[in-house]
Amino acid sequence: MGADSTPVAEYAGVASAAAQPTKTRWVVLFLISLMYLICYMDRSNISVAQPEIAKQFGLSKSAMGLVLAAFTWAYALGQVPAGWFGDRFGPKRVLTVIMTLWSATAMMTGAALGFGSLFGARFLLGLSEAGAFPVASRGMQLWFPRVERGRIQGTTHFFSRFAVAITPFIAGSILLAFGWRAIFYVFGSLGIVWAVAFNLFYRNLPEDHKGVNRAELARIRGLNPDGSIKPPAIAQLGTPWKRILLSPNMWFISLGYFCFFFGTNFYLTWYPTYLREHLHMSIRSLGIWGSVPLFAGMAGDVVGGSLSDLIFKTTGKAKLARRVVAAPGFILAGAFVIPAALIPNTLSSILCLAASFFFLEWVIGPAWAVPMDVGGQFSGTVTGVMNMVGALGGASTAVVYGTLFNRGLWVAPFLVSAGVMLLGALIWIFLINPEMSVVDGGIVKSESASHVS
Repeated sequence: MGADSTPVAEYAGVASAAAQPTKTRWVVLFLISLMYLICYMDRSNISVAQPEIAKQFGLSKSAMGLVLAAFTWAYALGQVPAGWFGDRFGPKRVLTVIMTLWSATAMMTGAALGFGSLFGARFLLGLSEAGAFPVASRGMQLWFPRVERGRIQGTTHFFSRFAVAITPFIAGSILLAFGWRAIFYVFGSLGIVWAVAFNLFYRNLPEDHKGVNRAELARIRGLNPDGSIKPPAIAQLGTPWKRILLSPNMWFISLGYFCFFFGTNFYLTWYPTYLREHLHMSIRSLGIWGSVPLFAGMAGDVVGGSLSDLIFKTTGKAKLARRVVAAPGFILAGAFVIPAALIPNTLSSILCLAASFFFLEWVIGPAWAVPMDVGGQFSGTVTGVMNMVGALGGASTAVVYGTLFNRGLWVAPFLVSAGVMLLGALIWIFLINPEMSVVDGGIVKSESASHVS
């Protein structure tokens, strides 16, 4: 079977393999989480510099919307091929190359001379960043058992939201001291340092890492009935493109992520501009109050992923564990985003946005855990398909918000977001099946977890 079919109960009790399992997989998680941090700093820092860039180059909000969309269009185009590269050549090699390329393209934004070069720089940044998350998901799939995947995806995206939370303060300080171009030079250089550290520490398989003992490997892989450790699914098989792309579940998962990405991309693109130009917040205040929803989103990442894993461990039912967190997250996020747009008081509006983002981020852990489960050894490709469709949702956000804001319609985009979030909830409730493989159509086995301690 192409998907991960290890029963939940088989992960239980493996601590007996040795008294003191190593914890190297958590160092790997931290290293990958730093990549998510840098990635989101590089893609969101332009939101702080938007007014200055637009003024210098004489760009309207609609034109800036196209610049912001350039990233997500390219990001969408590169998802599937980059995910396939990760499956084929391994996360270590592919992520090292990706990080080096995107650091160079991030710096190109700072060297832009007008609309054309700015659009091109953002397009190349999106193309070079495209494979980061699908390939990282394949890497984490090889390093973590199924019952930890909601939590680890919540953790990595916690770091991405932390990046968005701190970027206004850091980028704003650089902007005031050195101008907008320096933002992209400083942030872009961080990726080179990460690429060197990752290449030195990471191994594609925990079996090949000298810091992993048998006990930790047993936790990761699970045990056979004879007590031997299960082997990883790394056979070089041809990618079953037709089965993946014709799987209804694959497209339900992707549409659900489209709805999520549409809602979250506002915070990466137009949120600082909304605060500065509609709510009249200063750059210094932006770094403090503007970060409140982002910190709320970080909490939502951890709560949603951990809650989903807890339900999975308790019940052994992936369908219940993923749906019961993702669907309410969408509904509550939509319920809070409407008053956020209608309330005239700045503080109250920000607090409603914080509540909305907190619940929307409940979705991220289940959303990224599911492709790891139903994609099996092709999870990089499967995640790439999901993230490609999601990125199209992000591109839609940049254009929809930019167009409506340009017409002075500051409330309408939030009402559109609320409708999209409701659609996302319905897709999770009625269509997405977290237990059905998109590779072979079989059920990803999930037995009772009554023996899990």
